[in-house]
Amino acid sequence: MEFVHNEKAPKAIGPYSQAVVAGGLVFCAGQTPIHPQTMKIEASGIEEQTRQVLANLNEVLSTIGLSLADVVKTTVFLKNFADFPKMNGVYADGFGSHRPARSTVEVSRLPMDALVEIECIAVVKS
Repeated sequence: MEFVHNEKAPKAIGPYSQAVVAGGLVFCAGQTPIHPQTMKIEASGIEEQTRQVLANLNEVLSTIGLSLADVVKTTVFLKNFADFPKMNGVYADGFGSHRPARSTVEVSRLPMDALVEIECIAVVKS
């Protein structure tokens, strides 16, 4: 098992790793729209927050030579499901033609009152 840490991604705000590599898979902790340099949420809208979340996930994956193109499953947590269409548009742009499996759920609250959080599972390149 390998624990992944990337200084260019937001630091963990609790006792967890940004990602863990095990059994040929990478399990990325949920990323919120925290800006890595300020450790604050700077974006106010769902589209901007989703872009930051995807950038954070991509940064964590880049630590081990991967990108969003290596993701096989995501889970999206939304504070308000009414934001789904806007989040989905940014998500589609971020993943391009790659279409990992996905679950999306509405939650009552996210860390630092974020509007969106996304976690993912990726496959390690052989």
